[in-house]
Order: sequence, then structure tokens, then C-alpha cells
Amino acid sequence: MTTTPADTWGLHASQFWLRGKQPESRVEFAAELGMWNVYGHPEIEEILRDPATFSSDTTRLVPKEMMPDADLEAMTAGNLLQLDPPLHNKMRKLVSRAFTPKVVADLEPRIAAITHEMLDAVTTPGRLELVEDLAYPLPVIVIAELLGVPASDRHLFKGWVDKMFESSEQLSLVKKDEKQDEAIKKSLEGQKSLTDYLGVHVDERRKQPREDLLTKLVEAELDGERLSRNEVVNFANILLLAGHITTTMLLGNSVLCLDTHREWDERIRADRSLVPPAIEESLRFLTPFAAVARTTMREVELGGVTVPADQLLMTWVAAANRDERVFTDPDAFDPLRDPNPHLAFGRGIHFCIGAPLARLEGRVALNILFDRYPALRTIPGEPPKFQVNPNMTGVRELPLTTA
Repeated sequence: MTTTPADTWGLHASQFWLRGKQPESRVEFAAELGMWNVYGHPEIEEILRDPATFSSDTTRLVPKEMMPDADLEAMTAGNLLQLDPPLHNKMRKLVSRAFTPKVVADLEPRIAAITHEMLDAVTTPGRLELVEDLAYPLPVIVIAELLGVPASDRHLFKGWVDKMFESSEQLSLVKKDEKQDEAIKKSLEGQKSLTDYLGVHVDERRKQPREDLLTKLVEAELDGERLSRNEVVNFANILLLAGHITTTMLLGNSVLCLDTHREWDERIRADRSLVPPAIEESLRFLTPFAAVARTTMREVELGGVTVPADQLLMTWVAAANRDERVFTDPDAFDPLRDPNPHLAFGRGIHFCIGAPLARLEGRVALNILFDRYPALRTIPGEPPKFQVNPNMTGVRELPLTTA
């Protein structure tokens, strides 16, 4: 039996696609979870492009007893990820101005300055802990500055966000289980801490507007009405969360891919035009958010299988990014892969609004790392540590030697 890097690194056992395996069927019902798993690229593309049939509002199918104390309505108001048209399109339009190509491009000098500042602060010669030293603080500082919350509070964000994703269990809609209850409770606590924190800043902006994204959200109008406090808070929460966590994993995963494929590391250092395609390939190869949830609004035929109405679907974009029907030699890391229609940033109306920013942060940071360090190598005996949540694939610790 061959050992894959996924086994060596202790990646979640359920992530079979990282072990060179293809699913037995692309669409299957997981009875023990009470939901459907979808693994195929064309099938997932169909789901993500059809919000009328496959809704993003997953809370309607969460059994009340799973979250007895949670006010799901308050938690999801203004949450861009959970909204369907037409409200989704209106909310997205509000924030899209903050992520126009020009606004994002203008951030490049600031991203470079933060990257240098973070790396200058590293005190151990010849050594980096990439996540702690750069991959976590860089995107958090950028998104915090955009929103207008103190980037110096990033240690608080980290504690809350870690709480939200620290369960290694796959969520089940049907089993009653103390471990799962405890994981949900912790996740909700982390979420509440973050929304309480943002609520204080939202209230402040109502009294004292500033030149920041939070003020823009507070002052924005939808159909002639201001957003509610909950809507602003949840909207900001998603931007802060999604605005850093994907890039943290993207950066760590890209460096790890190059360490494990050293011939590419050499080529890319010599030809920097290969940095962007290498980032795209790392997004395909180690997809940060492995799964996205949707619900069926009606009975539907999907990949030759009939799925009833009101079912929860876990669409495993990370598995779809290894679908051999779409990607030749899917288990090879190949930055020259063209085309590379990976689904790491989604598809359709929910395509990640921060994708251009994440790509820019990745490109700037990688180029600076290459300029500053002749090598970035994992350290024998100190393997990378990955997120334990089965819905994510990303390093949370990556000790490197830089000599």
C-alpha cells in the first residue's frame, strides 16, 4: 500500500481525494449524516450555477434540537453566504464596490509593506513559522484595515475563529451525540464572540462615521431602507472571516506544494510569471474550503440520481478539483495546467467576492518570500499541522527553514 503525503501529514481520513482515490459514485446519500455528498465537477458546477433549485439557505433544514439556544434568523440576517436572490444580489452589490479591480490593485503597496514588516519581525535566524509569522497576520491585517477594525485585535479573532472550526467530526443531521453537541456549542460561542465584537464597532460607526467599509455598510440602503444592525454585523463577520481564512490556507498550501515539488520551486523562482498559475494549481491541489453546502428546493435529477426536495447537499469542491473527467492526471501538481477550471472560489452568483484580493495577497507574499529567502523547506521531524475540520484543507502550522 502506498503512503501519500495526506497520510504522512495526518490529513482527515475522509478526504479520500488527497489519497489518489476517486469516489465510487459522484452523488450519494450518506444515511448516517442525513445528507447527500456530491463529489463530481460537472454536478457541483450545475448546483452552484442554479440558486433557484439549490438554495444557499441551509438553516431551514437544521433540526431545532441541534441548536436549541441559537437564534438562526438573527445569525443569518445579512450573511452573504446564506442568501439567495434577489436579496443576495442586492447585498453583494453593496460590498462589491470595496472589491473592484482598481480598489484591489491599489492595495498592492500596502500588502507588500505588511509582508516586509511581518518578516522583519521574525527573530529566529534561518527559520519561519509561516502561518504565525505571515500567512495568518497578513490577510487579517488587510481585511481589518479595510473594514476599519483594529488589526492589533487579531489574536482575539484567531481564538474565536479556531473555536469555530476545531471539530474533527463530520456534522450529522440525524445522530444525537454529545461530542457533536459540544462541537456545535463551541463553534457558536466563537461566532457569538466575533459578532459581539463587531456589534460594538457597528454601534460606534452609527455615532461616529469613518472612512471605512463598516461605515459604508452602516450607511448603505437597500430599497430605500438602511440595513439592520444584525445584517451589518453578519455581513462584516463574513468579510472578516472569509477575508482571511482562505488566504491564510492558500499561502501556506502554496509554499507546501512547492516544497513537495521542488523542481517547480526552482522553475518558479527563476520565472516569476509562473507565480499566479502556481497559486491557482495549489488552490486546485489543496483546496482550502473543501465543501460548500446547498439545499434542494424541489426534486431534482443530479448525476443520474434523483434527489428529493428539502435535502442538504455537501458539495465537495475539493474532490471535484480532482475529477479525472475534467482534469488530466488530477493527482499531479502542474502549474502549467491549462485550462484549470478549479472550483476553489466557487461558481455562479456566490463566486468568492474576495478572490481577486486573495490572489493578489498570495502573489505579493510569495514573490517577497522568494526574494528574501533562498529556500523555504519543511523541517524533518517538524511536519506541517493541518486544520482538523474535515471541511477544510489547510496548514495551521508550517515550520520552515529558510537557509
